[in-house]
Amino acid sequence: MSDFKVVIIGAGVVGLAIAEKLSEQFDNIIVIERNSSFGQESSSRNSEVIHAGMYYPKESLKARLCIKGNKSLYKYCDDNNVPYNRCGKYIIASDDDDINKLDAIYRQGIINGCDLKYAELSEFKDKEPLIKCAKALFSPESGIIDSHQLMHSLKYKSEQRGVDFAFNHEVFKINKITGAYKVLIRDKDNYDFEISSDIVINAAGLDSDIIAEKAGFDIDKLSYRLNYCQGHYFKLTPKYKNKINHLIYPVPSNNYGIGVHLTLDLNGYLKLGPDTQYLDSRDKFYSVSEEHKKSFFDAANKYINDIEMDDLSPDQSGIRAKLQKPGEKFRDFIISEESDKNMTNFVNLIGIESPGLTSCLEIAKLVSKIISIYFPFWLIPENF
Repeated sequence: MSDFKVVIIGAGVVGLAIAEKLSEQFDNIIVIERNSSFGQESSSRNSEVIHAGMYYPKESLKARLCIKGNKSLYKYCDDNNVPYNRCGKYIIASDDDDINKLDAIYRQGIINGCDLKYAELSEFKDKEPLIKCAKALFSPESGIIDSHQLMHSLKYKSEQRGVDFAFNHEVFKINKITGAYKVLIRDKDNYDFEISSDIVINAAGLDSDIIAEKAGFDIDKLSYRLNYCQGHYFKLTPKYKNKINHLIYPVPSNNYGIGVHLTLDLNGYLKLGPDTQYLDSRDKFYSVSEEHKKSFFDAANKYINDIEMDDLSPDQSGIRAKLQKPGEKFRDFIISEESDKNMTNFVNLIGIESPGLTSCLEIAKLVSKIISIYFPFWLIPENF
């Protein structure tokens, strides 16, 4: 018998959602996290937006999981008292080139099944007098969420069902053995030990490719290697509090991200970001330099009336785990049970960037289905 039925590596929002979902089926689950608490990296350093799914190719995992996730996440919030605001989002165009891009987003969104409509400019200006644009597209299902409370809820529900959490522990090797895996772990005091598990779920976020490599996967041959792309945020002065009531997104200017947009938090404060800067290294630096202010101001000045440079100040930054390099085409989530690589009951989740937060519950459902297909029937609990 193995020490655990399931080992989940990573306690970001996706790892927590998987733990909560699998705890409905299995006893004896442990989540390994190298940081001192949950959600310390990408899951807590983002725009906290609930996306609607208009940006992604129709049959991609990003589109399907985002559109389903939008609905399931709002329901989860209602059922578990997680704060959110279904405020809606305007995607705006400033010139003819932007309008062509906006029309393309509309067509893709309709193909994907999104609820989208063009806004009457007079109505838009009444609702958002501080925003200037030539054309606007409205997404009523977009919103914002308290991601910390979401993660806290997922962790609490998991613990109530017996899931163990090992913080300040880092996986440094995974070996396949007969019918299971040995996971070698190092704690914060540099003490090494190993545990065994029937199932391994790699939800390690920024280092999910490295975890795969530690399990013996050739991440270059498989195109699993990640590229770090940093995004900075600047907050607006409190004079803007509650002055804008919707998410405001310019059309994307490149294929790296969806543009320096304007988001509000649940208290009505506003921030701009993120930008997109690919990093040459895998160092995780989260400081925000004043040197970025000019580019943020220039971006904001295109669509915010009368904004001044002094209205901006540095806020936070985050790092996206991108599968595509600069200039490369769209890459989808990798969510792969690796039986075809002689690694049955090993599930890799790699490149889970946006819309990972929106999709987290649906990603967890997908992993649950994958496990139910591949996990040996005689080891599935009777109440499955």
